[in-house]
Amino acid sequence: MGRILATSVAPLTWATTYYVASEFMPPDSVMFTSLMRALPAGIIALLIARKLPTGSWWWKSFVLGALNIGVYFPLLFTAAERLPGGVAATLGACQPLIVVLLTVAILSERLSPWRLTWGVVGIVGVGLVVLGPGAVFDPVGMVAGLVGAACMATGIVLTKKWGRPEGISPVGYAGWQLGAGGIILLVPTLAIEGVPSGIDATAVAGYAWLGLVGGLLAYTLWFAGIRVLPAPATSLLNLLIPLGAAALGVALAGETLNALQLIGFALALCAMAAGQFPPPGSRTGAAADARSRPTAEQPAPSGAWTEPAAQAGRPDREPSA
Repeated sequence: MGRILATSVAPLTWATTYYVASEFMPPDSVMFTSLMRALPAGIIALLIARKLPTGSWWWKSFVLGALNIGVYFPLLFTAAERLPGGVAATLGACQPLIVVLLTVAILSERLSPWRLTWGVVGIVGVGLVVLGPGAVFDPVGMVAGLVGAACMATGIVLTKKWGRPEGISPVGYAGWQLGAGGIILLVPTLAIEGVPSGIDATAVAGYAWLGLVGGLLAYTLWFAGIRVLPAPATSLLNLLIPLGAAALGVALAGETLNALQLIGFALALCAMAAGQFPPPGSRTGAAADARSRPTAEQPAPSGAWTEPAAQAGRPDREPSA
């Protein structure tokens, strides 16, 4: 339970992404905001860890850095710019379903109807919270939202598959990916956008929040959680992103939630919580817990809590971050 709570801090910090980007950042700076969220945090993490990748971890770090950071961040902000936040959030909520399917294709696990069902319930709940009658479905924004969800889902499953190499700390592991993602973003950002004008103290504070809290802290906790929790269960925690953003709208923008939105909020929370537990009748207890503890070189099996056979297996504004 402690690891679940710690990992939940990551999506809760990501819930602030759209608010900070829209209120603190210069306009029309999708690429630069993505770069500032990744590269400085990656450099700081590498200075703390003082360890670079070796061998195959060079290319693995760039693959994961692209999926989780370098490609995902611009897609996230593109969807946020072109779609109402409710639509973007609902597209992001599809991520747990994609993870469930990818665990079958990449990790060779048996399909889990239990987590598939709760993934669908989570999408319905998020949709009730954030989708309004005036939702606009821009094609480019829709594609960006779906591809972004697929990128992060693939990153989650590959992070589970490859694990974390021996001798590297969670901060260092996050630094590899943030640094790689930042390097991937650097040249396109300078070529397409350059450095935006109007960067003031407010913008600097926003970049610091996105990079240090939403980047370094959040990804350190996130990757540590993926290492020991089942991939589908971890991805369900991302339902906290649109829910947290909706709560932020109520707290900071004076928005209100109607009865239907409150029902959706409760549904999404139930889906997230239920997805953290194994299906009724599956093997649990000490044996499953023992299998879920990773060794120094081997990540925890994503299917530690999956099907028994696999064990034997501001509303209308917030995007998924």
